[in-house]
Amino acid sequence: MIERVKPDMGGAAAALDLDAELMLRVKEGDGASFGVLLEKHRSPVVHFLYRMVQNHAVAEELAQEVFLRVYRSRGSYEPTAKFTTWLFRIATHLALNWLRDGKNEKGQERLDDDTGASPSRDVPDRRPSVEYTLVRQARMDEVRRAVAALPDKQRAAVLMHKYEEMEYSQIAGVLNCSESAVKSLLFRAYESLRARLAHMA
Repeated sequence: MIERVKPDMGGAAAALDLDAELMLRVKEGDGASFGVLLEKHRSPVVHFLYRMVQNHAVAEELAQEVFLRVYRSRGSYEPTAKFTTWLFRIATHLALNWLRDGKNEKGQERLDDDTGASPSRDVPDRRPSVEYTLVRQARMDEVRRAVAALPDKQRAAVLMHKYEEMEYSQIAGVLNCSESAVKSLLFRAYESLRARLAHMA
C-alpha cells in the first residue's frame, strides 16, 4: 500500500520518513502503526509540554489531546512535512492555547518535582559529592525557571531548538512562520537568558 506513495519522488523519498509511512498506514486503518507512533513520540511530547506549561498533570492531559487529534486527523493526513513537524505544531498550539487561556496554575513546588520526568542525558552516572549535586540541581532549576519565564513563543522555539534539536526550518514549520522569524525569536530568547543567567557564567 505504501509503494504508491514512493514512485518518482527521487531524493524526496528520504523526506517521507518512517513516521510518515506509519501515519499513512494509520490513515488506511492500521491501528498497530498508531501504537508504534504513540510509543515512539509520547515521551518527547510530554517532556516538551511539561517544559511549556510547568505542570505534570496538564502536560499529560495535553499529550493525550495531541495524540487524539493526530488520530482524528488520520483521514486527511498528507505527508507534506516531517511527521514530527506536524506533531509538534499540534503540541505547541495546545500549549500556547492553555497558557493564553490563563489556566496556568504554575505551583513553584512543581518546578522541583520533575526529577524523574526530565531526560536523563544531563544527569551524570557517577555519584558526585552531595554539595556538587545540590549546586548542579540549583543551577539546572535556575536555567529551567529562566526558560519558563520567556514569552510563550520564545520558550517554544528554545525548547524545540535546544531540547528537541530541531532545525530552524522545522521550528518554522511548527510555529507557522519564516526561518528568519525563528532566528529572531531565538536571538531574543538567548539574549534574555544570557542576561538573566550572567551570574552563572
